[in-house]
Amino acid sequence: MTWTERRFARNGAVELAHDRLREGADGEPLLLVMGLAVSRHWWPGELCAAFADAGFAVARYDQRDAGESTRLPKRAARGNPFTALAAGRGAAYTAEDMADDAVAVMDALGWQSAHLFGHSLGGVVAQRVALRHPGRVRTLTSSAALPSDVGGLGAFRHLRLGTLAKFARVKPARDREERIAAGLAVARLVASPGYPFDEAEALERITADVDTGIADPDAQSRQIGAPWSGPSLAELRVPALVLHGTDDPLLKPSAGRATAAAIHGARLVLQPGVGHDIPRERHTAVAAELRALADRAPGSTTARDGLPGPEGPA
Repeated sequence: MTWTERRFARNGAVELAHDRLREGADGEPLLLVMGLAVSRHWWPGELCAAFADAGFAVARYDQRDAGESTRLPKRAARGNPFTALAAGRGAAYTAEDMADDAVAVMDALGWQSAHLFGHSLGGVVAQRVALRHPGRVRTLTSSAALPSDVGGLGAFRHLRLGTLAKFARVKPARDREERIAAGLAVARLVASPGYPFDEAEALERITADVDTGIADPDAQSRQIGAPWSGPSLAELRVPALVLHGTDDPLLKPSAGRATAAAIHGARLVLQPGVGHDIPRERHTAVAAELRALADRAPGSTTARDGLPGPEGPA
């Protein structure tokens, strides 16, 4: 599995680092949106390969304030992402700006439309892309994410406060070695209880990140505090799949249930033993769910032939 060289898309003054998987380049466009302040390298390589095997052309990008994309200058006073989430507002940029970033990447890739797969905060961003730019989104998959309608203190009813306390105890990083250690600590915190933790694979993803944003509370605060004033999820009409682990240590399954309930016709898949990651043992099943969603979407060969996609739990 190999990736193209890094390139940059532009949304105004913001540059967005992205690349594409060389394998499966002739498949259906699939854009991956990763979570809070971490880079595109946090996507498991074997999951990306499973998507390619399922017929998708896979691209990934660094959101603003993450990875190799444009980073805002650090503030003199450190930000607190949980305070930013509770406040539900920020001055650096808007959630609409973050949604437009994804479309800018699609433009740079030459994609008129694409399937979107967002994980954690990336799932919230993907929901908002589908609301703001429905004509550019073929299907939406929201994984381990809050519903984008929930803001401010309302989000905390879906959060596991014990895990937030553990996050708060992760030591601030002063250099790259400590950033890697912090990233590994966070990877352990969010790992799936029902599956073995693969430390080697986690370290491969973490060390590939040029500057692990998991240790940057300022970037986290700006991303999670970006205000959204767009449509509600009830207005979304894009074919949607919602994935959530029953044992997610960060977000309760109520977050996935609320997201699926808010989106017309969404399919909810609760995954036993899965945490706030996507373990290797689930990669093939997750790719199959995405393939089934794409096959049921308007304009697909399966939909045109009137054939149902695979149903039932993953």
